Amino acid sequence: MLESVRVLSMAEQYPGPFATSILADLGADVVLFERTAGGDPSRRFPEFFDALNRGKRSVAADLKTPEGKMAFAQLARTADVVLEGFRPGVAARLGVGADDVHRINPRAVYLSISGFGQDGPYRDRPGHDLSYQAHAGALGVDASHIQPGGLSLGDLAAAMYATVAAVGGLYERERTGRGPVVDVSITDALVSWMTTSAVPVVNGAEQGALEAEPGYGVFRTSDGGRVALAVAHEDHFWRRLAEATGVGDVAHLDGRARLADAEALRARISSAIEGAPLATWLETLDAHDVPHARVNAPGDLPDDPHIQARGLFVGIAGASARRYLRTPLVIDGVAPAPRRRTPDLGEHTAEVLAEWGESG
Repeated sequence: MLESVRVLSMAEQYPGPFATSILADLGADVVLFERTAGGDPSRRFPEFFDALNRGKRSVAADLKTPEGKMAFAQLARTADVVLEGFRPGVAARLGVGADDVHRINPRAVYLSISGFGQDGPYRDRPGHDLSYQAHAGALGVDASHIQPGGLSLGDLAAAMYATVAAVGGLYERERTGRGPVVDVSITDALVSWMTTSAVPVVNGAEQGALEAEPGYGVFRTSDGGRVALAVAHEDHFWRRLAEATGVGDVAHLDGRARLADAEALRARISSAIEGAPLATWLETLDAHDVPHARVNAPGDLPDDPHIQARGLFVGIAGASARRYLRTPLVIDGVAPAPRRRTPDLGEHTAEVLAEWGESG
């Protein structure tokens, strides 16, 4: 889909690399413009870096030197998309801001990814995913549970919006002849994902109580396994769960009645689940058409029969026997996947400068 698109990325760590991994899987030629002294800081964690940067090429240069600035300008001149992930104002001080890029390439889509955005009172405040989640209200959805989960939701949310902006920007520049400048804020992205939690509350409604549903949660089985039950507001699923777990006397309860007696009902469901092993419950819940899932650990995913059938884990030529997760799209029956291994720091400097420079 994006085979003719060139992406030049100075965005490090997580949001930018995740966004550009999607673009690379869709066919874009993604080049990492990395600092010569160590490259992307996440290279200190090789497995993390490898997971996010397969399918790309690496150029190493020092933007604080004339040679580094010249190398960047040479690549930016023919880039279709340019990403940066510095704190606001840093890219401009380095001479690689939106105005600098547009002076030599007005058609480039320019994306800035930062914690709080390019303006506002907190624009210069440092942060990481947990602090962005806290600020956006994501830790306060359920006041009884404020521990963060295992996913870096802010980084991932920003990455998805950056990907949408890159593709939308390419369309916009075809319409106007000029690439837009896009401000992607991790905090804004999280606040946006709070739509169904925040909008009702700020308009006078009470905060939702989905987590209080007695059939919505993770339950232990007799053999130490865990099963997630996802019976939310639908009464018909509650009836099926009640029948499956042997508490048919409460199958008639509607959502309001379940919430009113949630603690006692959850205790009964939990006691029933603890009475049989995981395999039995998976079969029983399937038979009763109850929304559920085995709680997988990350290492379980490649062996999950559905994930196997969807072909989400793929190999890459030249990457030994390593497996990677592809972008989860199927386009005209084809599943986009990475086409090259993760680059060493500066591995493609000469190659990319020659290729992109010749076509400039």
